[in-house]
Amino acid sequence: MTQTLQSGDALIIVDVQNDFCPGGALPIENGDTVIPVLNKWIAAAVAAGVPVFASRDWHPAGHVSFAENGGPWPPHCIQDSEGARFHPDLAVPDTAVIVTKGVRFDQDQNSAFDETGLAVKLRSDGINRLFIGGLAEDVCVLATALEAAQEGFEIFLIADGVRPVDSVGGDSARLQMKNAGIQFVGTGSV
Repeated sequence: MTQTLQSGDALIIVDVQNDFCPGGALPIENGDTVIPVLNKWIAAAVAAGVPVFASRDWHPAGHVSFAENGGPWPPHCIQDSEGARFHPDLAVPDTAVIVTKGVRFDQDQNSAFDETGLAVKLRSDGINRLFIGGLAEDVCVLATALEAAQEGFEIFLIADGVRPVDSVGGDSARLQMKNAGIQFVGTGSV
């Protein structure tokens, strides 16, 4: 499927942070391979005047999602740490809107829409279609895409711009997204 970025679209880059890439505290296998793909989409968005949103996990130390507190994950993306920074090769434009999540002390926030005000911002900007890529496909990308679809946006997953925690999770995530009406596009579309 070929899609051209146009007025009314937005690009959402989910959690391409050092801790989710090789060498990080919670590395996604080959997570850094999404960066060249997403950089192409970022360049196309900037050229088309389409807004770019970049979400980030920004956990306080001792977050409820960490294993030490009964959560499923090792400590990662701790506020102001090197691991919480966007990967240095990701070409986040100066005009990007940074969406910070995972800051609540009482629960995790996997979706970039979870109590961030993102849906309100997108609607106020006249955005109808979202192109989404990033990490991890079966956790934060999935949650973001599903919540965006529930909010009524038309969603396109950048299929070659995501990586899952594991292949089983990736298969499940793609099925859930397909069942939610999310469309899949590749970099050849941009």
